[in-house]
Amino acid sequence: MSATTAVEMPEIGATGLTSKEVVQRIESGQSNAVKTSTSRSVQDIVRANVFTLFNGIIFAAMVLVLITGSWRDAVFGFVIIINTGIGIVTELRAKRTLDKLSILVASEFLVHRDGRDVEVPHNEIVLDDLLWIRAGEQVPADGQIIQTWGLELDESMLTGESRTVRHKVGEQVYSGATAVSGMALVKVNAVGSHSYAATLTAQAKVYKKTVSDLNKGINTILKFMTFLVVPLCILLILSQIHTVGGWGTALSTGEWRQAVVSAVAGVVGMIPEGLVLLTSLNFAVAAMRLARHNTLVQELESVETLARVDALNLDKTGTITDGGIAFNRLVMLDSANSAAEQAATQALYDCCNEEQPNGTGQAVLAGLKAQGYGAGAVESRVPFSSARKWSAVRKSGETWYMGAPEVIISALEGDYSSVLQQVNEYANDGNRVLLVARSTAPLSPRSGLRDAVEGANVSDDPQLDVQAEPVALVLCSEKIREDAERTLAWFREQGVRCRVISGDNPVTVGAIARRVKLTGDHEPVAMDARELPEDVNELARVLENVDVLGRVLPDQKKAIVKALHTQNHVVAMTGDGVNDALAIKEADLGIAMGNAAPATKAVAQVVLVDSKFSHLPDVVARGRQVMANMERVASLFLVKTVYSALISLGVVLTQIPYPYLPRHITYIGALTIGMPAFILALAPNTRRYIPGFLKRVVTFALPGGIATALSVLLAAWVLPPVMGWNVTGDAADLSALRATSAIILFAMGVFVLARVARPLNGWRGVLVAVFAAAGVIGAFVPFVANFFALILPTGATMVATLIALAGSALIFALCLWLAPFVRGLTGKLSRRH
Repeated sequence: MSATTAVEMPEIGATGLTSKEVVQRIESGQSNAVKTSTSRSVQDIVRANVFTLFNGIIFAAMVLVLITGSWRDAVFGFVIIINTGIGIVTELRAKRTLDKLSILVASEFLVHRDGRDVEVPHNEIVLDDLLWIRAGEQVPADGQIIQTWGLELDESMLTGESRTVRHKVGEQVYSGATAVSGMALVKVNAVGSHSYAATLTAQAKVYKKTVSDLNKGINTILKFMTFLVVPLCILLILSQIHTVGGWGTALSTGEWRQAVVSAVAGVVGMIPEGLVLLTSLNFAVAAMRLARHNTLVQELESVETLARVDALNLDKTGTITDGGIAFNRLVMLDSANSAAEQAATQALYDCCNEEQPNGTGQAVLAGLKAQGYGAGAVESRVPFSSARKWSAVRKSGETWYMGAPEVIISALEGDYSSVLQQVNEYANDGNRVLLVARSTAPLSPRSGLRDAVEGANVSDDPQLDVQAEPVALVLCSEKIREDAERTLAWFREQGVRCRVISGDNPVTVGAIARRVKLTGDHEPVAMDARELPEDVNELARVLENVDVLGRVLPDQKKAIVKALHTQNHVVAMTGDGVNDALAIKEADLGIAMGNAAPATKAVAQVVLVDSKFSHLPDVVARGRQVMANMERVASLFLVKTVYSALISLGVVLTQIPYPYLPRHITYIGALTIGMPAFILALAPNTRRYIPGFLKRVVTFALPGGIATALSVLLAAWVLPPVMGWNVTGDAADLSALRATSAIILFAMGVFVLARVARPLNGWRGVLVAVFAAAGVIGAFVPFVANFFALILPTGATMVATLIALAGSALIFALCLWLAPFVRGLTGKLSRRH
């Protein structure tokens, strides 16, 4: 709790809760604390990175190799441990960044305790607290008004309508509303999970896992490999035992150790262990990068969803407009001289210059102050009321009225239809229109500025003078964000269909959509949501031809998202009100503004902390980068999985020794897959999302994987008889074959990397060249060559290796050439069936 605030508040008789009562309520769980989570817990991060099926398989394989005593061939296990550690550290950094960012939206509130006013954090407000609600603050907890000084609330976050409501003593106020003028003392009667906003959050925050096309594809690959690994591992061990003379010989001579090591080489290659890790890393890094732009990603997987969005539903207030109002100009109804216009303008200033003006009044005052106007002498006043919809001042023998045109004109005698027509024309252009009228009749007898300041009306039921004459129209408009038009243009270029959905008048919303060029050069089609069909399929058909919807209820926002889903759209929904929460939860991607209601932020996957709409292109671009780059990386890893499985199958069927060691695959995999994949995953990439991730990855991986497997197996089958090697009885000959196979494997890995990294102009070509050179140079470094069993061929072996490499290049080119024909043939067969 902070020290007593320096702000002077009105004197009240109540002392409020005592410190002891506050402590008792906190201990009994009657505080405003609501358990929220912005990111995974440390325990969840550690568990997700360590206890995986594939880490289990790799760990078991490492233990098997260590039992044989060949610790160098167990290096792959330590690489997995290091990678897992990197994954944990990166996600913890992301968690720390996101948690810090989420604190930025917290604020403090003024309560009356022990006879004095103190500021406390949102979470420390307790049941029965006397809470001050002041202009500009969001109501943090539900309560009943004890005293009011003209409190007027914007309840758009609760209802979706932008009109303000003035509350009286004894009325209930709900968390999520915002005080736009005046202030009140409220006794808190619902806190934490029992408050209105938190209750709605509980309904909306039924856990919904973000559906990730990327993760689905990767999980499909991994599940398939799980079923393949175990039986292949058993068959490999049996085949390798057979190559050394059977179980009896293997156990008596110790050759079983080499059989186990050979089997593990096949298993390790089949597990795309780095793919899952790299996916998590990519999501975490993307989340951290977005955090630097004040964008909080609450579910890492939602980064990928960003790439797939093709329908964006925008809430008007807080997204396209900043929620504020700007005074535009005063339009005199009759041709008048400058003195008359100056008098009307001064009267307008004085009408708005109340003790606690509402948002429109504040905008008019700010605009007129900039023109040099100031407070004039006022004899009496009728303050503005949302129920009455007008205010008045008496000055210099005249009474001036200011308020809603339709309300004032309906009370006047005479035909002012032409004025109403002008009002409608300005309103259709997106203006908020007020009317200024003048009368010589006095205000009600009970008057006085002091009464007005204290919130009392001039009379219990003040009436307009029916003889008053309309003098001028006041044009105000919602402040459109400077970046709105530019941001919407970006989405149009990217093929994302944007719709504005608002609780306001569809004509007004349509005018704003026109000003920001929502549909480019075309006129946006606006519709009143009260005319929308209830049937979801019919609603989907209507939506295809509608750009702007007004008078939308919270349930309709959710129905609109559902209707778009029936047309297979990936829907993003932005919003800031409690009324947006259910629609945001229903959408594939919920985006909340930083100044949104807690309920809305709780259900959103992404929060724009500084409420800037212009961050959305960055958010979508980052999602596309993740998706496009992970497709490259997945293709790279899957090639290794394909060739390892095929080589293992060939070894089992032909009963030959495994053609390379686990340490070979560790060295080659690190230089042609692991390290390049990490760099490629984080590279810039703006390619638009194209459905069919898994199909494209498999289609890409098969030619490279088959070519690699054929090259290695042909070398293992052909070279021993040609070179006269006894690979089953002579360890030196077996080492020569494995060294040659490793060279072929490395060369094919470089070919695949070059294909994945295309185009090779610029840094991508350098990347491939650097890792290819690193692999060759490593073979000349004694320690590296010795550790990874890299043998440089000489003499006849070198000639045989070069011929094998040439054959491998030919096989690789042939497989790539045949791939389109095979795809076309399989496509025709599938269509026939």
